[in-house]
Amino acid sequence: MANLKEIRNRITSIGSTMQITSAMKMVSAAKLKKAQDAITAMRPYASKLTELLQSLSATLDSDAGGAYSNQREVSKALIVVITSNRGLCGGFNSSVIKQTLSTIAQDYNDCTVDLLTIGKKGHGILSKQYNVIENNNDVFDDLTFDNVAEIAEKLMDLYVDGSYDKIEIVYNRFKNAATQIATVEQFLPIKPVEGENVNTNLDYIFEPSKEEIVLELIPKSLKTQLYKSIRDSFAAEHGARMTAMHKATDNAKDLRDDLLLTYNKARQAAITNEILEIVGGAEALNN
Repeated sequence: MANLKEIRNRITSIGSTMQITSAMKMVSAAKLKKAQDAITAMRPYASKLTELLQSLSATLDSDAGGAYSNQREVSKALIVVITSNRGLCGGFNSSVIKQTLSTIAQDYNDCTVDLLTIGKKGHGILSKQYNVIENNNDVFDDLTFDNVAEIAEKLMDLYVDGSYDKIEIVYNRFKNAATQIATVEQFLPIKPVEGENVNTNLDYIFEPSKEEIVLELIPKSLKTQLYKSIRDSFAAEHGARMTAMHKATDNAKDLRDDLLLTYNKARQAAITNEILEIVGGAEALNN
């Protein structure tokens, strides 16, 4: 059994850790509220815009739909991997990395795959195995639509000029503070509406023509899709970190309580031994 001084030092150290994890939990909770409000407000707009463009594209030929809807045989693909710049958020980053590796193994066995990473954690691991054409760690420093739009424009250019035949996004979708869902979304080409979901009789009056509207809104829709994905990941990161720090604080408290119990037992045993020594010495003197 460790001596009393060692146990006291461990209790003090764990107490300091509890203060840090508790503070990090509160900071993440405050940031989560803002990030959650942003993604909750954005989802309906992004969803409706995508739905409208898919329905419009289904009524037009491929030329009118623009170069972004051309379906090509996939020989080279690009995957955009969105992780975080910091750790201490449980399995947040590992789930995205596992999903990326699984997607490559299942869907891209017979073609070349490159990566574009957003976040230091994903880049640090995946760059050892795959070619990373670009890393955008600083996007989280100032997460605005304009900054994300620059990345989206690069992706669109890479698809239009034929550098890649398919582009997908892998990220954690925010569900709640305790749940993040690893998600794979097709970015380019624009995924057509299939089967019964095709609505060719839209009750809209188009001014200007459908073709002009599609060509104007497709780039905006793609930028919005990428921005939504990064916003989703940003909210999920804070939720994961808040949950991880809450669990860490609880675990530290349990460990501290166990050490306090061990400390008290050791202290009682030491006091008992001292009493026995005193009693034994007194008996020896009497005899």
